[in-house]
Amino acid sequence: MTTQTIVAGNVADGGPAISKLQLWGGRIMSGFAGLFLLVDGGMKLFKPAVVLKATRELGYPESEIVGIGVLVLVCTLLYLFPRTSILGAILLTGHLGGAIASQVRVEAPWFNVIFAFVLGCLVWGGLWLRDVRVRDFLRKS
Repeated sequence: MTTQTIVAGNVADGGPAISKLQLWGGRIMSGFAGLFLLVDGGMKLFKPAVVLKATRELGYPESEIVGIGVLVLVCTLLYLFPRTSILGAILLTGHLGGAIASQVRVEAPWFNVIFAFVLGCLVWGGLWLRDVRVRDFLRKS
């Protein structure tokens, strides 16, 4: 079931619809978050000097960088595909929570902490705007 059929099917059931503006706003927010996370995961696979330095500063061994990169890429791809987007958002939330904890642990500048938080907000805000299942779940809670 694609996003378009969810929107159309929701209207037929008498539930609230997602406007085209909300749908595109969600796609754009999700796209920004997804693009950043894909680049971040890809850079971890190639291990440029800046990634090695940042990983060491956070206290992680160099041998873990590729594994983290693969994890970020898989979670981001799950998030970007409509059928698995909720699972991807949940997994990315865990990853970003770990990133925040790591930044706080090493007493990094607040920008680093806030950036990961804002990225998580983009992930969930974009999903809320583009996916009626998230709205329905929150409405019923």
